[in-house]
Amino acid sequence: MRRVSKLAASVAATVALALSAAACGESSTESEGAEKGPAVAFDVGGRDDQSFNESAARGGDKAEEELGVEVFYQTAREGETDADREQRLTQMAEAGYDPVIGVGFLYGTAVERAAEQFPDTTFGIVDSVVEADNVYSMVFAEHEASYLAGVAAALKTQTNVVGFIGGENNPLIQKFQAGFEQGVADTSPDVEVLVEYLYENSGTGAGFADPAKAKEKADGMIVRDADIIYTAAGASGNGSIEEVAKHEGVWAIGVDSDQYQQEGLAEWQDHILTSAVKAVDVAVFDLIQSVESGEPLSGVGEYGLAEEGVYLATSGGFIDDIQAEIDAAREGIINGDIEVSQTP
Repeated sequence: MRRVSKLAASVAATVALALSAAACGESSTESEGAEKGPAVAFDVGGRDDQSFNESAARGGDKAEEELGVEVFYQTAREGETDADREQRLTQMAEAGYDPVIGVGFLYGTAVERAAEQFPDTTFGIVDSVVEADNVYSMVFAEHEASYLAGVAAALKTQTNVVGFIGGENNPLIQKFQAGFEQGVADTSPDVEVLVEYLYENSGTGAGFADPAKAKEKADGMIVRDADIIYTAAGASGNGSIEEVAKHEGVWAIGVDSDQYQQEGLAEWQDHILTSAVKAVDVAVFDLIQSVESGEPLSGVGEYGLAEEGVYLATSGGFIDDIQAEIDAAREGIINGDIEVSQTP
């Protein structure tokens, strides 16, 4: 198997799965008798979260379009255990799907166990590292893109108060917080950053499927004069964006996908300043393409600013006037002049 440590270059594939819904959760599409190809197991929130899972799905869509494969999807239910996730992945592998991709760090243990049981199947895991010869671990420099989001927030705020909302207080989401806070501080030390988490580290993904709670947190920050709010919480972030859009002069910063471009958020797009994009679609496509070519990726694939695995979106033109400053910060990170912390 081919090992990689940096972004190879590519893009994405789409889905459906006719395994047991009772044992594996909701199937996005039924497809009996289909030729076996890739299978994607979404995190809580599913394909239509307009954020993290949606990015992975775009990778599947591109694979279908460009490689002619048929991708199968299933979605985790809130409150699932590692055993539930492992069962989903092992049923996919038993059915002959290859590669089998777990979207989200909550699949880490499940991928490790399933990969051991099916050494001839290639597995993928997003946002976690599993050390096995038949696993491709896709990790991202979320802190780097978040730093750029912090630069944008510091330059655009009118109140000198901005906010960060995290889905769950765990090391992954702390990377978003750390980068954002540092970007703000390095650009304008006088700007205050309010920080709230929807949940502590639940281990169930609850913080990524609670838009009502994110909406409430955003409202509380706006009351405290925050005029830009960056939410790293998957589908929960949709609630934050909705709340922001109620207030004149208040901006949201999207996450994972270019949320200005998401159809489900079109009603509020004029309040989405920018998005810290995480190219999960690129990584998913990379893995599917490698399996189709007969040279499955394994090891750790690192997707950062240098590889365009993360970036700050420009949709809407709202940050055009500060693009020079953002570009300078980006180059500073890539060439090593700026070292971005991964912890708050």
